[in-house]
Amino acid sequence: MAEWTERAELLFTTEGLEKLKNSNILVVGMGGVGSFAAEFIARAGVGKMTIVDGDVVDITNINRQLPALHSTVGMSKVDVVGDRLQDINPELKLTRIKEFLSPERAYELVTTEFDYVVDCIDSITPKLNLIKSARDKKIKVVSSMGAGGKLDASKVKVSDISKTNNCHLATAVRKRLRKMHVQKGVKAVYSTEIQKEGSLRMTDGQNFKKSFYGTCSYMPGLFGLYCAETVIRYLLKSNVEGRMSNDD
Repeated sequence: MAEWTERAELLFTTEGLEKLKNSNILVVGMGGVGSFAAEFIARAGVGKMTIVDGDVVDITNINRQLPALHSTVGMSKVDVVGDRLQDINPELKLTRIKEFLSPERAYELVTTEFDYVVDCIDSITPKLNLIKSARDKKIKVVSSMGAGGKLDASKVKVSDISKTNNCHLATAVRKRLRKMHVQKGVKAVYSTEIQKEGSLRMTDGQNFKKSFYGTCSYMPGLFGLYCAETVIRYLLKSNVEGRMSNDD
């Protein structure tokens, strides 16, 4: 194994690290949640990854997104994150897809070559189609719910989508998934904290996004961490006690 994975190998074991190296992960959305999730997954030693986002860094992203710096404003998020991931692990087999995910494309993107799908999309229709595609193709999926409008890190949880509460996005996703004949089997990262309604802002509806909440620096990164933990522990088949059960 490479020298940089020495500490991980002590925890994961050589066999576990080999499992990660042979895994292939799809991460959709390189914003506040997805950029951190992708980095944590890469630093764990996963050998193959596809990252997807059609957006560029905006100055308003700086308060919470990993690729966002004054020096990167206007640059493709996929490029900034991708270069960073390759610098973390030069042997990472990385595919970069620069596009906003349309609802139709969300179905096409998921293939059986992936071991896990990480959904960090904040537009609900493409999000639903990505989840449905993963479920139809029997691929594990973890989906980030609403990190905006919240401040309490202790309220963040991972559970089946059917068990989420106090999250407007999760409620909308859960209801619409039922109409798509998906009632459970989707891991969701969410917070039980009630959103601060005064922080809601409406948009012009571009890219399937009608509104957004104000956000703090740490909450999207924490959601990304939980997404990465869900993926990594599944791949390792960890027996360590924690939030996930052994059959997740």
